[in-house]
This record gives sequence, structure tokens and C-alpha cells, in this order.
Amino acid sequence: MSTATGARAALSLPHLNIKIGKWSVVTAFVLIALAGAVMPVAAPIVKGGPLVPGDVAWMLTATGLVLLMTPGLAFFYGGMVQTKNVVSTMLQSVFSMGIVSVLWVVVAFSLAFGESLGGVIGNPLSFAFFNHVGGATHPDLSPTIPLALFALFQLKFAIITPGLITGAFAERVRFSAVALFSGLFTLFVYAPLAHWTWHPQGFLRQLGVLDFAGGTVVHMSAGFAALAGAWYLGRRKNPGATPANVPFVLLGTGMLWFGWFGFNAGSALAANELAVQAFVNTNTASAAAMLAWVMVDVLRGKKISAIGACIGAIVGLVAITPAAGFVSVGASLFIGGAAAAISNVVAHWRSRTGLDDTLDVFPCHGVGGIAGMIFTAVFAQGVGLIHGHFKLFLLHVGATVLVGAFSILGSLALFRLTDWLIPFRVSEWDEEQGLDLTQHAESFS
Repeated sequence: MSTATGARAALSLPHLNIKIGKWSVVTAFVLIALAGAVMPVAAPIVKGGPLVPGDVAWMLTATGLVLLMTPGLAFFYGGMVQTKNVVSTMLQSVFSMGIVSVLWVVVAFSLAFGESLGGVIGNPLSFAFFNHVGGATHPDLSPTIPLALFALFQLKFAIITPGLITGAFAERVRFSAVALFSGLFTLFVYAPLAHWTWHPQGFLRQLGVLDFAGGTVVHMSAGFAALAGAWYLGRRKNPGATPANVPFVLLGTGMLWFGWFGFNAGSALAANELAVQAFVNTNTASAAAMLAWVMVDVLRGKKISAIGACIGAIVGLVAITPAAGFVSVGASLFIGGAAAAISNVVAHWRSRTGLDDTLDVFPCHGVGGIAGMIFTAVFAQGVGLIHGHFKLFLLHVGATVLVGAFSILGSLALFRLTDWLIPFRVSEWDEEQGLDLTQHAESFS
């Protein structure tokens, strides 16, 4: 083979992989749809007690609130990137509503909440295609609400998690690769973590780890996956441009804050005192974090900015997530403020390194999630470190190390697999022109 022929073959390989990857995804979707069409409907095998109408009404509301967070995230991220990448960045979040919803019905809910296999993963056949998932309660998972409603509530958490990751590699990635990675991440990272932490027989839950609404499952997993992605994909060619639309960031923050009440208070799975406690703590921590973030900025000599205030509020919401139902209001005030200060310092340090985490996903969600888990172990009522109990603190330190390692190593493997099937990074020309036009033939302005 001549040198020229070899060069042409090498150049054509990425395009060949893209075609193979796209046709593989299309074929898989068609097969899933056909399987769903012929799958017999099975009634629930295990039923719990009677439905509680008040709990059902609240959980329907909470489920809708959590779903609202994903378009809120799209506005939050979309406003912070360059104008030429707004549509692509927003779609990367919103598109997970389609991908993850289908996977959740087919198998991911089973992996997360199906019959436990050694406390590590659920039996993929337990609720495949939502068989045995209906309007009846479940004695372990949903004692007072339909199992189907519980499954849909948990789905909304799974939807937003891949969306969070996309902020780390915004402005330089191929959309089809992001879509594929989101699906793989849901199956091979998110579902196992959800099983470990929230399934009644999950091994972390059995050990006594407390994660009320997703400090490990959602935020740490997304934060460490973001760190892996930013490292694996490398820097943008021209980072640091002016945000496209600051009002979008403000709007997204408001939608996220509003939806987070469903995220945290809904995790009580009932309309009760625990839900109210989580509701109050959620608002308090976010407010404290907003103030703390801008205070750190001012002490550093910066002006109070809308984007800074918004990022601070989100960090507070992240940090209180694992603790929302376990700590006092006073503790939530401290957790929000302390987490925001820590994340601000880490974000500032990150900006001085070669790591291009575009929208600081790791400093906000990874570090915020770690802080939330540690503070949960410190302040948890009756069992926290301040009450003289060391066991929970040691458990949470170990859990954060395990979850961080699993998330970053698992995500790195999935980035490599995705990159082999569909090259993750766009060409320099595509990046220069902007992803809105080159990936979607659309534009923001």
C-alpha cells in the first residue's frame, strides 16, 4: 500500500466508525421498539398496602417538578456558552429526556431497582419494559404510592444526570457521540450507583450510608464523569469567550431552584413532615450558598455578578441534596455556605490549570456532592459526628472514595468506547464555526 493510500484509509476510519455507530444505534432502537410491541403485559407480582391519595398527589407534583429541572439546566448551561453553541448545548441536556426515558422503561429501572443481585445490581428482567410496574403499591419501594409513579419519579433523576455532565465538554463535541455516551452512562454508571445507594438491599444502603436525594448517585457521579470527560477530550481551541445570554442563566437557575423542591422534598416519597423538612433545608442552603459565593468573589476583588450568584445557588442545592431530610435548618445554612466557599476556591484553582471543564461541573457538582456527603455525616440528627458518632463519618468518607473512583474509571471507559464508535470531538473547523450550525444546521441568533 502506498503512503497516500494509507493516509486516505486512516482519514476515512473515523467516518466509517461514525456510520457504524449511527447504524448500530438505529438498529438497537428498532429492535427495542419491536420487542416492546410484542412484550406481554404482566401485572405486579408483589403488592403493598392501600394507596394514600395525598402522597400520590404530592409525588405526581414532585415528579413534574424534577422533570422541569432538565430544561432549566438547558437554559443555565446554554446562557454561559458562546452564541454559536447555545442550541447544541441546550439540546445535549434536553435530549436525555428521550434517550434515558426509553432506556429506563426497557431495562435501566430494573438494573436500579429490580431484584437485588448481591446488593450490586438489579435483575435486568425484574421490570423489563415496565412489566410488573403498575398502579399498585410496592411494600419496599413505594408503600403508599403506585410503583409506576415511583419509577417515573426516579426516572427524572436519571434524566438530568447525563445532562449535568455535558457542561464539562461543551463547545467541542459531536452531538451523536454525546447521545450515545448518555445512554451508556445511564446503564453502566448511574443504574449501579442508584442500586447501591437507594435499593433496600443495595450494599451502601445496607452499610448505613445516608444519601437522601442523590449526593452520590446524581452529583458525584456527574461531577467525576465530567472530570474524566474534560481530561479525556482536552481543551477547546478558544476557551473563555463572553457568555451568550446571562438572562438565560438567571431563568435556568430559577427553574432549577423551583424544581429542586420536588427533587429533595419528593424524596420523602410522601406528603409528610420529612418532606417539609427537606423543603425548608433546600431553600435555606441554596440561599446561604448564593450569598457565600458572591462574598468570596468580592473578597477576591471581583464584582458581584449574576452568573456568580446563580452558580452559588446551584452549589447550595447540590450540597444539601444528600442531607436534606437528615439535618436541621441551622445545619443547612452552614452546609450551603461552606460548600459554596469550597467550590468557589476549587473553581478558581481549576481556572488556573490546563483542565478545560467548560462550565465547572466538577467544582460545582463533584466537589459540592462530596461536601454534601461529608457534612451529612457531620450533622445528621442523632447519628452525626457532632453527636459523638464516628461510624457514619467513616462510612461516608469511604463511600465518597468508592463512588468517585467508580464514576471516574467507569466514565473513562465509556468515553473511550464511545470515541471508538463515534469520534467524540468535532474537527477544528466545526469547532470554529460553532456546533449549532455544524451539528444541527440551526442557530441562536
